[in-house]
This record gives sequence, structure tokens and C-alpha cells, in this order.
Amino acid sequence: MDIKGKSVLILGAWGLVGSAVTRRIVQEKPRNVIIASLKQWEAEEAVEALRKEFPEYDRNFFIPWWGNIFVRDEFKDMSREEILSNPEYRRVLINDILGELTEDTLKQSALYKLLNRFSPEIIIDCINTATAIAYQDIFTTSIEVMQAIDRFKASDNTKDKEALIEVTERLLATLYVPQLIRHVQILYRSMQEVGTKIYVKIGTSGTGGMGLNIPYTHSEERPSKVLLSKSAVAGAHTLLLFLMGRTPDAPITKEIKPTAAIAWKKIGFGEIKRQGRPIELIDCPPEKAFKLNGIIELKITEDNFEKLNETLHSVFIDTGENGLFSRAEFETLSTPGQMEYVTPEEIAEVVVFEIKGGNTGHDIINALDHATLEPTYRAGFLTETALKRMRELEQKYGVESVAFELLGPPRLTKLLYEAHLLKLAYGSIENAAKQNPKDMSQKCEEIIKTNKKLRSQIISIGIPILMPDGETLIRGNEIKIPPYRGENKVEITPEKINQWAYDGWVDLRPENMEIWKKRFQKIMEEVNLIPATDTSSRYVRTREYWEDFKTINEGKIAGWILDREEHGMRMKS
Repeated sequence: MDIKGKSVLILGAWGLVGSAVTRRIVQEKPRNVIIASLKQWEAEEAVEALRKEFPEYDRNFFIPWWGNIFVRDEFKDMSREEILSNPEYRRVLINDILGELTEDTLKQSALYKLLNRFSPEIIIDCINTATAIAYQDIFTTSIEVMQAIDRFKASDNTKDKEALIEVTERLLATLYVPQLIRHVQILYRSMQEVGTKIYVKIGTSGTGGMGLNIPYTHSEERPSKVLLSKSAVAGAHTLLLFLMGRTPDAPITKEIKPTAAIAWKKIGFGEIKRQGRPIELIDCPPEKAFKLNGIIELKITEDNFEKLNETLHSVFIDTGENGLFSRAEFETLSTPGQMEYVTPEEIAEVVVFEIKGGNTGHDIINALDHATLEPTYRAGFLTETALKRMRELEQKYGVESVAFELLGPPRLTKLLYEAHLLKLAYGSIENAAKQNPKDMSQKCEEIIKTNKKLRSQIISIGIPILMPDGETLIRGNEIKIPPYRGENKVEITPEKINQWAYDGWVDLRPENMEIWKKRFQKIMEEVNLIPATDTSSRYVRTREYWEDFKTINEGKIAGWILDREEHGMRMKS
């Protein structure tokens, strides 16, 4: 698409890749560029530098925004520890991650509010999401939970109980996959709402393109669990974006995944910082050296050492999120056969070329589309053979094979059985489309009351039957809807009954029969709109497909509903 005149949001714009992408995007003359970063000083510093570099644009061309896009808006400027150390905030965070994605949860999200404020047509996501999630370190938190459990077992101390509760809640808030899923859900819903046209993710392999033999770790075993977690999250993220790219109402979705280190942002001499903090210089004179006897403490008080009251200064190369490297470290990293590197400017060129419709060969989503095995002609050719054989067996054994609640969801099973009841009642689409909804309701009720075998099959797979009065439920010992959410008893309200009936109850109420009548009429209208002279391959659901409306094919009806009403049509092969 043409970038000129469009609003562009760059997530992680202060960083190494984000700053290079921003500079390259400006050359395409967008309407404005939203510079989003985690910290306020980062966003404002980036905007100030860009305004100096591009003085021809007015002050509103570059717009700063800051905060953590992975949490709700009220938490966006808090550190993770600040959130987790507060019991109330911690529970809210857990619910935001693990609870249902309600409208309230969606609209409280910092990411949702950001997108709704600016409505960007183009989003370039330069945040290393895999690092942000995986480096929360579920392994260390798990060890702390096990230790807290052991302490709790060995004592009746209230403090041990409280400590166990806190560390367990911290573990729940650290679960990688739920965080990633919720992030992509909110991203998709938000972009859908504001009309974003294209989303480009700068992803990661997690190892700079190296394999399981990667020699770079974080003082752990080789390969590092935390490092491999980063790769695992990055891979899961790619597959979720792959699915988003196969969703009809989603923006065009692309991912550029560098398989090398990325360098560099700056070379200089100055103070060396680790995790944002200066490295204090200390000394241990030889005469105060420690003897290796008994045990060694990993951390000891600084009283044992001589503080030099200065920080580490040296020559460095700034590699963005990977931090500052020394000359020798960078030399090691860039040695042929080691991690090697790609420059941020090269990534920026790929991003812009892909947005403009070019084919760089570096879009992972496109590569997956081409590498996956799609539905085949042979399978399609054999489908009717399989269905014919199944119909023969239905006649042979005197059964109707409708639904087992194994394909799911319960709504599909409910639709199949409702269509089947109408098939038993009226035989054809054209006949059912003429009926009065109250009569349809009564006819289906009569079938349920008299056909014990059918009734038993429906309720035995967990699908209840809501009778025409809307107050009587025929059910088995277990029901699929409402789903189990930790409580075996759920309060009943009229609103909940309507929702449950929609989600997975065979609904015999007249109002639902009215919906079915309109469905049948809509199907017939669609076919009647097809020109009689058009015998091309343009249309799939023709009069022949519907067997001239002389029957009700439950599967075809359900497929039509999932396509037209649920908007669940397959987009790509």
C-alpha cells in the first residue's frame, strides 16, 4: 500500500530497529508518525531527535506515546515489580491474562486505548515481544513456588501461607502462552475496530539464528532454558500471526524475522550499564581473598570489599535490546560462524518494501503460507465417495449420524441438531421456509418428547434441550454450556439463558424458529439472485448444491451459517 498520507504507529520506536524504521518511513511522507516506547523519556528523546533531524515537518508530525502495551492502561507506567508486589494489582493482572476477554478487559487495555486514540492505518511492531515475555523467567518463579510449598508444609506460620499465595500468584502472572494469546487477541480486536490496514512485526528467532548448540547463555546450562523460552514464545507468536494473516477481516499481516544479531545504534566511550543501572567498581585486594572451604555464597555484603566510588567506563557498541558490548565481545559475536549480524537499516528497507507491496522473500507469514500443505484436489474428489458410503451405512443400520460433540464447538452441535429436527419435521428447505415459527416450535417439541433415542443422543453428549416455554430444560448429568469456570453452580438470569441457548443449547423457542425460517428464506433468496444464464464457476452454493431445496442437509446448512453469520470462512488455501 502507499505510505504517503497515512498514519503510522511504530511500537518500540526508540529502540535500535524502531529508530531505523522510523527514519526510513519518514522518507515515504506519511501523514504522521506515532513514536511509542516503554518509558516516557525514551519516547520524548526519540521525538526530539527526529524533530531536529527532520525540521521540515511541523511539531505534530512526530507524536510521542509511552507505556507498557501488554497490561491495562492504568498499569502502563508501572514497573512489573510494582504491579506484582501489590496484591490487588496482581489479581487484576492475573484476571486480565487468564480471564475471559470481555469488552471491559479489551477496552481497559493500554494497547486498545493507544490504537483507538490514533487509529493508525499502518502499524510496525519493533518490540521484542518474545524477550518481554520469556525474560519474566518462569523457571526461577517455579523454583520459588516449590520452596514456598516446602516451607508451608513444614510450618503453620501465617507468613509462610501468605508467601505461598504471593509467589503462586506471581507464577500465574508469568505464564507465557496465556500472556501471548491475550496480547494477540487484543491486538487483533483493536486493529479490527480502528481499521488498521497493515501490521508488520519485527520478530526474532531467539538465538540470533543459531541452533541448540548456541554458546551464548545467561550463566545457565547450555542451551539456556530462558533463551529457548524466548525462541518458543517467538515461534508461538509467529503461528498466532500466521492465523491472523488467514483471517478475512484482519489487516494484512507480515513478520520479518532476523536470524542474526542486530547492530548497531551507537559506538562510543562512556558509562557501562547493566539492566539500566551503572556497574559499580569494587576491589578485592589479594590479602583479603576468600578461601574455598565448605560453601560459597553467591551474594555477600559489600562490606567485604573495597568500594572504589566510581562506575565502569569503557569503549562500547550499543546493540539495542541486547545491550552494550565491548570491542572484544562484538568481535567474538561477529566472527564468521558465530551469531554474525544484520544492520537495522537493512531491516527497515525490507519493512518499507513489504508495506509497499514488494516481495522481499523475507516475510515469514508468506513463507509459511507457501510451505504448508493445503487442501488437495484428491481429497475433494474423494469427499463425495466418503459421504455416499456413510449415507449407505446410515440406511443399513437405521441411524442418523448428526453430531458427537467431538468437532466442537457446542454451538455447531446445537445447530446440526436443530437443523436435523427441522428436517424430521418438514423434510425440505422450501417447506420449512413457509411455516409459522410457533408451529415449528411445537412440531420440534413433539419430536423431542416422542423420540427417546434422539433425545438421549443429544443430552448424552452434553447438549441440553431448551423447551418452547424457555423455562424447561431437558439435560443429562453434564452440560457443555455454560462452560466450567471453577464453580459447579452458576446463577440463572434471562440474559444468561439467551446466551447459553445461543452458545450450545438446542433451542425450541418460537423466537429461535423465527431465526431458522429467515435462514431458509435467505438461502433461497441467494440462489434466486443467481442469473439463470450464468453457468460459470462463479457460484458455489447453487440450486444444485441445495438439491433444489427438496431436503435439509444439516452439514451444508451449518457450513452456510458458519460462513454467513459467524464470519468463519477460510481465507487462504
